Amino acid sequence: MTDPTPGTVTLVDRPMAELVDDLLTAVGGGVTGETFVYDVGQAVYTLAERAAALRTVTGFRSLPGTPEPVDYSFRIGVDVELDLGRNAVAWLDGGIPPADGTTVTVGYLRASATSPLTDLNVGSVTRTLVEAVGHEIAVVYQQINQAYRSGFLDTATGRSLDLVVSILGLARRRADSASGLVTFYRATGAAADGSITIPAGLALRTTTGTVTFEVTDTRMLQRGQARVDVPVRAATGFEGPAGAVPANQITTPVTPLAGIDHVTNLEATVLGAADETDDELRLRARAALASLGKGTLAAIVTAAAAENATVVEVWDPEVVARPSPLGTLTLLVEAEPERFPGIQGAVQDTRAAGVSATVVARYVFVTPRLTVTTTPGLTAVAQAGVIAAVVQAVAAVSDPLGPGDPLTGQALLTAAKGVSGVTSVAMADVLAWRADVARPGTESLVDAVLTAVGSAAGDPDLLRAAVTQVIAGNDPAPPTAARIPDRSLILGPGGQRATDAEIAAGTFQVVTPSDGTWWVTVDIGPDDMAVS
Repeated sequence: MTDPTPGTVTLVDRPMAELVDDLLTAVGGGVTGETFVYDVGQAVYTLAERAAALRTVTGFRSLPGTPEPVDYSFRIGVDVELDLGRNAVAWLDGGIPPADGTTVTVGYLRASATSPLTDLNVGSVTRTLVEAVGHEIAVVYQQINQAYRSGFLDTATGRSLDLVVSILGLARRRADSASGLVTFYRATGAAADGSITIPAGLALRTTTGTVTFEVTDTRMLQRGQARVDVPVRAATGFEGPAGAVPANQITTPVTPLAGIDHVTNLEATVLGAADETDDELRLRARAALASLGKGTLAAIVTAAAAENATVVEVWDPEVVARPSPLGTLTLLVEAEPERFPGIQGAVQDTRAAGVSATVVARYVFVTPRLTVTTTPGLTAVAQAGVIAAVVQAVAAVSDPLGPGDPLTGQALLTAAKGVSGVTSVAMADVLAWRADVARPGTESLVDAVLTAVGSAAGDPDLLRAAVTQVIAGNDPAPPTAARIPDRSLILGPGGQRATDAEIAAGTFQVVTPSDGTWWVTVDIGPDDMAVS
């Protein structure tokens, strides 16, 4: 029987009853396995030979809520009948028809059959022998299908699963592999903010480097949580007493995990765990496959491109011209500011576990500080709704802007004044920052020079070369996600730096650096407004 999907053929699981029917038809002088493709616009199908009676009609039928048609044996006399006059299979009104475009298989007795085997009833010698043969054929079908399923991660079991995962270099952990808990501690600082995933399969070594353990189940260190206990088990090659280590010995992740300060096992690991189950082994194999499919530089660049970003430069430990510290990756992209969160999310989803990925773009961030007066008598809830609408309206001012386009103060004031419930708006101040890309400000330059001086180790020639490289703009250090204040981007009507009076009047504009590759984006929240 062929698959209902056009152009494909798959293994089928033929039940014993269906096989016996075909065998009885054949020994009785009939035809088996004659097929045709069902067309919903045609109810009658002529047979190849003159038929005396139908024996079996099988195929696929559609079921509500089922995406693909399912196997079905059509009922002779209810769904289908033999039209003797036209020597054809005919579907009956009110019966169940096959799914459109699927293959129907028919078995029937020839009108000219002269087989001496006529007693096909239950208990007869002929039927008993046919059923014995049919049983053996059905067993072969089951064995073939089992061999087929044993080649896939989701359906293989036992020894077959061991062979499937061996291509990944994995082996089932046995009871002689020591297990325990390792505690992961969050680092302090902005880099450790947010949730941190500790993935299954993460390798950890003892302080001496003599024994390796692996995380057996993915854990999440939630935002605000200082530590989390993670189950580990001795890796392949460290079975038996070698994996039973004292407390505070498992301290070194093989791959650094961003946001984690240190790890340790507060208690000794012990022997006595059960053999790894099929489900646990599948989980570990999927983690290994995920690490292979993701984490490469090409995969990360492709993920960013899928979000309509252009990757301009890459800082990576393997990039000689622009290296980054081990365990870090930085991408400089070009994209509209409204696409940036999606780009960040795609890169974070694709990066390898333990790698800190930073995405930066040439953005000028603008935060207007507003004094907003709302309609008198509004409730606190209504007033909060008005402020939220002002935030949305002002933030949208930068959406139509392209690279190099300036942002005007009047556009900001007009957007805020257009919100229902606002009676007046005044500009108290405006702040501007540039994204830290390729050392755009003096703060990064000073840091780079100090780093160069430290690396020269008192050698005058080396010091001269290092500082020259920094000042020439060839410092390969990756940019950061920091914002560098730059009030020089806020200009008055005459093109000079805007005065306080010009800012209050809204007659200023925020410009971008002159190379035409920077975007202006408004970054405002309720805290940036004084409400009365």
